[in-house]
Amino acid sequence: MNGNGTRATLALEDGVVMEGRSFGATGETTGEVVFNTALCGYQEVLTDPSYAGQIVTMTYPHIGNYGVNRDDVESARPQVAGFVVREASTRASSWRAAGELHRYLEEAGVVGISEIDTRALTRHLRTYGAKRGIVSTRSGDRDALVAKARSSRSMVGLDLAREVTCPEAYHFDAPPVPKPYRVVAYDFGMKQNILRMLTAAGCDVTVVPATTSGDQTLALKPDGVFLSNGPGDPEPCDYAVAASRKIMHSGIPLFGICLGHQILGLACGGKTFKLKFGHRGANHPVKNLRTGQVEVTSQNHGFSVDPALFERPEFVLTHTNLNDGTVEGFRHRDLPVISVQYHPEASPGPHDSHYLFGDFVRLME
Repeated sequence: MNGNGTRATLALEDGVVMEGRSFGATGETTGEVVFNTALCGYQEVLTDPSYAGQIVTMTYPHIGNYGVNRDDVESARPQVAGFVVREASTRASSWRAAGELHRYLEEAGVVGISEIDTRALTRHLRTYGAKRGIVSTRSGDRDALVAKARSSRSMVGLDLAREVTCPEAYHFDAPPVPKPYRVVAYDFGMKQNILRMLTAAGCDVTVVPATTSGDQTLALKPDGVFLSNGPGDPEPCDYAVAASRKIMHSGIPLFGICLGHQILGLACGGKTFKLKFGHRGANHPVKNLRTGQVEVTSQNHGFSVDPALFERPEFVLTHTNLNDGTVEGFRHRDLPVISVQYHPEASPGPHDSHYLFGDFVRLME
């Protein structure tokens, strides 16, 4: 709650309406209503640019108990369109806390709603799919709110990478390493921990905007190119698909994750499709088909690469999702190209997949 006991309403495009209590900023916000199954890490979730345009529901019932701090952020500010929780703690119980969650959201202008039956909401989204929705403290008119949800923009066909990318190229400052690998990282909505992981692996990273052409990237003479995570539908990102295809056929090592993985799949001539309710959380099992090992992974995506791509012999499926069998990773048989759908940098989540940054470095050796 935001301190004044304001009532709030959540309405979905299919007519489902839930009433709760406001916390964070007051006002009205629309977005795709999704759910995240992580038990903690809400500050990383809030600041992950991949959640742009989405109203995120946390399935864990008690959120905010350890407050917020200056370190557990993945971008400069919260990126979610809205935030839905069962119980919002207004007291921060952690030595690391620099403030309370509800005040953090209020200062950032993020509209939140608590005292919602998040279990019922999650079961509804699992059964009927992610829905456009609205959270409002301004109106309790159910019909009007449902109408606003229905008129809000759809995630299908929506290019959000342009909205969250950096305005210009920059060098990521990190302690110098001997003989670093020069990496150009495309920012489609990149999390900060990716940059930390790349530099820890021995890379000197230059970050470029999402719309940077393949020729512009090649002119920087990189040892490797990284395609980041990001929000929205990959298919409208034709500029990124063209750049990725150009870089791939140049022979320079290429590593894509999340949205970058989907863009790379399109660059290879594949297709993508929207998942019913997506994968969002820190506990998704993925099987590495090369080693047979199962990795517990952090995920955040609503689209997937069509497995028909692997009917072509030059592309090899490397990872699959054990929950629904969807594509979680692939490589090119002849070119130095690797790609995964999930988040090897985690933050939040397990560290089972950190090895992928080492695999990328070995492609550049």
